[in-house]
Amino acid sequence: MGLCGCALLYVNKNSIVIPGGNCNLLLTPLFHFSDTANLYVSGMASNHSTSPQDDHLPHYLQDEDPFASKLSTEADIVAGFYLTVIGVLSTFGNGYVLFMSLKRKKKLRPAEIMTVNLAVCDLGISVVGKPFSIISFFSHRWVFGWLGCRWYGWAGFFFGCGSLITMTAVSLDRYLKICHLTYGTWLKRHHAFICLAIIWAYATFWATVPFAGLGNYAPEPFGTSCTLDWWLAQTSVAGQAFILNILFFCLLLPTAVIVFSYVKIIAKVKSSAKEVAHYDTRIQNNHVLEIKLTKVAMLICAGFLIAWIPYAVVSVWSAFGQPDSVPIQVSVIPTLLAKSAAMYNPIIYQVIDCKFSCCRSLQKKSSLKKSR
Repeated sequence: MGLCGCALLYVNKNSIVIPGGNCNLLLTPLFHFSDTANLYVSGMASNHSTSPQDDHLPHYLQDEDPFASKLSTEADIVAGFYLTVIGVLSTFGNGYVLFMSLKRKKKLRPAEIMTVNLAVCDLGISVVGKPFSIISFFSHRWVFGWLGCRWYGWAGFFFGCGSLITMTAVSLDRYLKICHLTYGTWLKRHHAFICLAIIWAYATFWATVPFAGLGNYAPEPFGTSCTLDWWLAQTSVAGQAFILNILFFCLLLPTAVIVFSYVKIIAKVKSSAKEVAHYDTRIQNNHVLEIKLTKVAMLICAGFLIAWIPYAVVSVWSAFGQPDSVPIQVSVIPTLLAKSAAMYNPIIYQVIDCKFSCCRSLQKKSSLKKSR
């Protein structure tokens, strides 16, 4: 029972009416409950409230819950199972690479140390990032709020940037070893560890720059994943400058270095194949090992770029084109393809390693036959 024995309170559009046993109070509020207020209340009930974060959302997400899935329930379940399989294979594959590398850690060459670092990046994104997206796909919405969105976006960008810069360093190492022997001979293990420190510092810097107010992390258009806020380029010149810097230093420049290195390596290998045949067996075996490491690096880089380039194209279009022109059902495909990149590397490494081992065993057998 309330004031004047009133038992019920209800709200109409322009006033608050409190009927009761002997009285009916009509209270005129200082403000009017409008349809916008009702939307706000319903939004609170759905765990989405108006906040400063919404100012950074693309215009086609500002009028709705950005964390609600825009896909069908069936599509979310399929995507969840797909990421689960990718995550399990990536975790075990990269874990196996790390385990085998630890067993011979004192014998690892500089290029192999880089490969181990690549496995660390892939394992990190599988263990730290994929559980968030898997749970969200099965829940049919992003369930970790803005804090979880920013963490997931940071982790994905940090490990992804670390992977690409590691492959850039590997391509430069291969380029120096194959094309400039005078420079390649002084690249030792401690140089590799210095390079790793630079890689991690580089990835940390660019992944953390958005937290300094120069950028942001935001939900993907389909709602169940988060990424770098590419849509900032649509809002201001500062946003365009931020996105352009990210594209240049974290995609275009590393990719250009990788392509340049392997084009030069291919040309050098073709021209020097006959020269190596005149060297003694020890030099030939060392050359074969270097070529093997180069093949591993080339395939890993190719797999990574094939997986990530479609996502990069869609992201650039979202930044500088018409983001709402890309159907949401289509935008999820490059994202899922990019998330599979962490699974390829252990497979490539093991296939090349098995092929190399078979070739060595055949060479030993043929040499034994010749000695007899």
